[in-house]
Amino acid sequence: MDFTFAFLEFFFYITYLVFPLLFFMSALVLILGLIVARLEGWTPFTGFYWAFITATTVGYGDIRPLLKRSRCLALIIAFIGIVFTGITVAIAIQSASTAFKIVVDDKEVQKKIDRLKTLEAHKYK
Repeated sequence: MDFTFAFLEFFFYITYLVFPLLFFMSALVLILGLIVARLEGWTPFTGFYWAFITATTVGYGDIRPLLKRSRCLALIIAFIGIVFTGITVAIAIQSASTAFKIVVDDKEVQKKIDRLKTLEAHKYK
């Protein structure tokens, strides 16, 4: 349970530090989605939906841009989505590594302290 709490602590802290970048990337996906929606004649909601499906690389294929300009913007949205996902995965890996080091180090230190206490207890008998 110590690992889980340490992981969550580091994950949310690093996410807090990187939040401006993640927010900017999300806003950029939204704005580009609105631009594509306008170019293609879609509703704003359809543009948001399509942009986030494209950014997450799910790509259902139910909606797709037909104009070349829209397709170029789709490439940019997909690239932003891949970078966003990469940053999130990197945060999770760093958090897990740090939490693991802390939990293992704490347990190793505790084992050494217990060994010393055992040795001292035998010394005074």
